[in-house]
Amino acid sequence: MARGKLRIYLGSAPGVGKTYAMLSEAHRRAERGTDLVVGFVEHHDRARTQALLDGLETVRRRTLEYRGAAFTEMDVDAVLSRRPAVALVDELAHTNVPGSRNTKRWQDIDELLDAGIDVISTVNIQHLESLGDVVESITGVRQPETVPDEVVRRADQIELMDMSPQALRRRMAHGNIYAPDEVDAALSNYFRPGNLTALRELALLWTADRVDEYLQEYRAEHDISSTWQARERIVVGLTGGPEGRTLIRRAARIAAKGSGSELLAVYIARSDGLTGASPKELAVQRALVEDLGGTFHSVIGEDVPRALLEFAKGVNATQIVLGSSRRSPWQYMLGGPGVGATVARESGDVDVHIVTHEHAAKGRGLPIGRGARLGRSRVVAGGLTGVAGPALLTLLLTHTDSGLATDMLLFLTCTVAAALLGGLFPALAAAVIGSLLLNYYFTPPTHTFTISQFENVLALGIFILVAAAVASVVDVAARRTQQAARLRAEAETLGFLAGSVLRGETALPALLERVRETFAMESVALLERESDLAPWSCVGSVGRDPVRRPDDADVDVPVGDRLALALRGRVLPAEDRRVLGAFATQAAVVLDRQRLVGEAERARELAEGNRIRTALLAAVSHDLRTPLASIKAAVSSLRSDDVAWSPEDEAELLAGIEEGADRLDHLVGNLLDMSRLQTGTVTPLVREVDLDEVVPVALGGVPDGSVVLDIPESLPMVAADPGLLERSVANVVENAVKYSPDGEPVLLSGSALGDRVELRVVDQGPGVPDAAKDGIFEPFQRYGDVPRGSGVGLGLAVARGFAEAMGGTLVAEDTPGGGLTMVLTLRAAAFGSLTPSGAPAPRGKDSI
Repeated sequence: MARGKLRIYLGSAPGVGKTYAMLSEAHRRAERGTDLVVGFVEHHDRARTQALLDGLETVRRRTLEYRGAAFTEMDVDAVLSRRPAVALVDELAHTNVPGSRNTKRWQDIDELLDAGIDVISTVNIQHLESLGDVVESITGVRQPETVPDEVVRRADQIELMDMSPQALRRRMAHGNIYAPDEVDAALSNYFRPGNLTALRELALLWTADRVDEYLQEYRAEHDISSTWQARERIVVGLTGGPEGRTLIRRAARIAAKGSGSELLAVYIARSDGLTGASPKELAVQRALVEDLGGTFHSVIGEDVPRALLEFAKGVNATQIVLGSSRRSPWQYMLGGPGVGATVARESGDVDVHIVTHEHAAKGRGLPIGRGARLGRSRVVAGGLTGVAGPALLTLLLTHTDSGLATDMLLFLTCTVAAALLGGLFPALAAAVIGSLLLNYYFTPPTHTFTISQFENVLALGIFILVAAAVASVVDVAARRTQQAARLRAEAETLGFLAGSVLRGETALPALLERVRETFAMESVALLERESDLAPWSCVGSVGRDPVRRPDDADVDVPVGDRLALALRGRVLPAEDRRVLGAFATQAAVVLDRQRLVGEAERARELAEGNRIRTALLAAVSHDLRTPLASIKAAVSSLRSDDVAWSPEDEAELLAGIEEGADRLDHLVGNLLDMSRLQTGTVTPLVREVDLDEVVPVALGGVPDGSVVLDIPESLPMVAADPGLLERSVANVVENAVKYSPDGEPVLLSGSALGDRVELRVVDQGPGVPDAAKDGIFEPFQRYGDVPRGSGVGLGLAVARGFAEAMGGTLVAEDTPGGGLTMVLTLRAAAFGSLTPSGAPAPRGKDSI
């Protein structure tokens, strides 16, 4: 069954009209006869949105109970049973109520897509997981509900719902988004013009990146190599020389002039005779590029201009930044046009910037000639010299009377020139042709191929031997130079590979991407199988359409018996396979390291679980048996017929039973809470909570008069789970009361600091040294000389676990004058609660 298609309406902020647009699209499809149902749509009491639900078939929601309240969620089974062509499912990032089929709504949508049902959904930019920190820094609010970016990126269609900040604020002021009593707080907090502008830019840039991915896929599918200047991409070409930093900064300034521009630095590991690049300088330039927000790339290329242009066109670059050549004028005359001139001539519609620098035209220690081996142009030039040179020389010498010795030296010079230019075969051609012409035109008797004097025969023989020797030396030197340059390029690539290991770049996709980029491949995949007869499975891949078997690859490198690195794109020469083998070995090491890290983490979790179980058994052996023993003794006494208990004695025994039962209930509650935290099953239902609703309830288990409450009425509401918050506060307060001296009540105060709300529990007890402050939050830890019957040491561990589950923190500080202060920090809700003037209300103190 074909997987369904996902369409997402992406909003820059709440209220831009995502749900309205989704319902409008639903009506258009329904009018065309599409079988469509509403799986879950939240209209937020907005009249216009609610009106659009009329006329659309709605699947009944599933009702779930959680913490004594009823909630409704999408009934996935009902939608699957109905099997419509299209389902509307609102709020992609929503977290389902505990007890639902899946934890997140996007997982529900995945099930519908797997069943072949098309889905239309909505999400706001602030709910994307990768942007959580950015959105928090802009708005001051951490979004508790997020969706992985990859879920949204996989959508078949993404439609951006955009609106100017002014228009959105007008819509808010007209009451079209929130209730009238929430409008003022919203406009002065989350919906400030600066916040909305920044969120709008985030949405536009993120959508532009996604559109760019579509564009790259389209260009690859249709083999389009010309540049489409849909987005500015600046490629800066580096040689590893000292001018690289100047070029990088200049390219960064060019990129900064256009919003959304990309900076890519590329180093061509080449064999054109350049002196070796400094690894230290390249490392500095890499760091500079990354600091400026760009990316660094390394590519092997025999022809530097061609490799640079292929890279630029491969990334759809619009501009190339190069430095002025460091070659001296005499090197231009002997070596031909430089890289910059060649790139500028062949760049087509890609703009080329040639940037001057202090090292320009100061030489760079090049040998004469550009190539690290005899290129095609030199072989052609040598061939022409070897064939045409002797003929032209013969034509010239027939009109002069220079003598045979001089003529032979001139022909030898022509042969050496052919050898220097073209190597062995052009030199041999020049020697053979030259010797025949010397014999026919200049050796007596002339105009015959007969030589009458022995010394002339000897001279011709020496001429041919010298020509062959010079040509052989030139050819061997060229091959040695080629080998040295090739080895240097391999060393540079291996140096980059070793540097990535030292820098801690251990992500397998990053390594495979480096392989694909270095060898100019379409895709790279690391394949694995369990045995020689087992099928291959892909453990990591990059690029378009990676292979699934080594037999389907253009190049495959085995790594042991169970792994293989498979590349698709072109057949590599044998000399490239040595470097590729090093990459393959490193890929296997990275894979093993990732698995070892995972196994180590699982082993750590098992060890931690074993430690907790051991501590739990120790706790059960004493701390739970003590109240059980007292309860058992009291019950046995009451049931005894041998003693006649007075009403006062019976009341005392019953009070002991009640106290023991309370202690058992408290201990078992903490043990269950710790078990939930350790197994990761705590799913907070975060909502706006008023501290006045939670804190008094949390203080129900402490003696009267033991806590002084100082919570200002002006404190904003917090984003928290009421049940978890109550347990956290109760555990912290009970711990403080336990250690406070008699007659010294604990102070519980609240304050607002920016986008945070702090609850401070202050006691005047013995305090805790700095070195032990973190240890008191560990499970089964009790600080100081505490009697065994005072608990199993879980209260603070549970309190911190619940605080962190809600996105808050719990830390210990010293109390001025002695004692310990526990600081519970929570996020303020998106819309704070202020007095009409915006000033805090007067404080008041209540004794509990």
